[in-house]
Amino acid sequence: MRLTPLLLACLFALPPAHAEEPPKHPSAKEILDASPYADWRTLEPANTLYMDVPGGRVVIELAPAFAPEHVTNIRTLAREGFWNGLGIYRSHDNFVVQFGDADAEDTAKAKSLGTAKTKLPAEFARAATGLTFTRLPDVDGWAPEVGFVDGFPAARDPKAGEAWLAHCYGALGAGRGGPPDSSNGSELYVVTGQSPRQLDRNITLVGRVVKGMELLSAIPRGPEPMGFYEKAEQRTPITAIRLASEMPESERMPLQVLRTDSKTFAAATEARRNRRDGWYVQPAGHIDLCNVPLPVRTPPAR
Repeated sequence: MRLTPLLLACLFALPPAHAEEPPKHPSAKEILDASPYADWRTLEPANTLYMDVPGGRVVIELAPAFAPEHVTNIRTLAREGFWNGLGIYRSHDNFVVQFGDADAEDTAKAKSLGTAKTKLPAEFARAATGLTFTRLPDVDGWAPEVGFVDGFPAARDPKAGEAWLAHCYGALGAGRGGPPDSSNGSELYVVTGQSPRQLDRNITLVGRVVKGMELLSAIPRGPEPMGFYEKAEQRTPITAIRLASEMPESERMPLQVLRTDSKTFAAATEARRNRRDGWYVQPAGHIDLCNVPLPVRTPPAR
């Protein structure tokens, strides 16, 4: 049979019989949507703070594994209503918001700490043993190894045998003065800017914000050089800071966070390390510790 030019063109236009579809790489969202229920954990009420401000509620998870004495003091302060009626008195651009008693250094005006301790040891780092450390393979400029411990961004030095929490966006720390042991947990700050990792192992980190960061990051900035408001009316009032365990179960927020030791977390992190959707021209092949999202959700009906 003689092949006409038209027939030849049609034959050459057909794809080779052995051609395969390019591999499909699921997005981080698709991975999370398909995650098993067991890969999520419910926030422990005894380690959860609710901070109520005019815009809504900020949910904070405490880290007793890294700062046990500070967390114990913070629980006491919350139970006794220390922060109720106080305010956020500092908003430093690209750095932190800070809250507590703006008159803390004036003994005549300072609010009583009640039964909480007035002095605590510095809890900048702890022994690395006894922790489930999910290590990231990426190089970090601040520590020999970085990863996650129970949902908290953390770092580790195997030679020194130490581990510590990292100053990522949303980290909650205890403000201090000059001496390393000058914090008591009553003056707290939340990182709202680009991760100030130079503070790691210089200030005690006590937890992280898991929901409501938009309520803190949008607070108007205070004046230079450090963002402290000059007038009391500029402060953001705090209605209350309470422990979830001290509230009726019906008033708690049912939140779950993704387990950072789960296969889902590893797969979602890898999907973000190497973005392969149509918009990205070049996968980065790298992810920074503080750029790894920590998914939070309301538990679905089972």
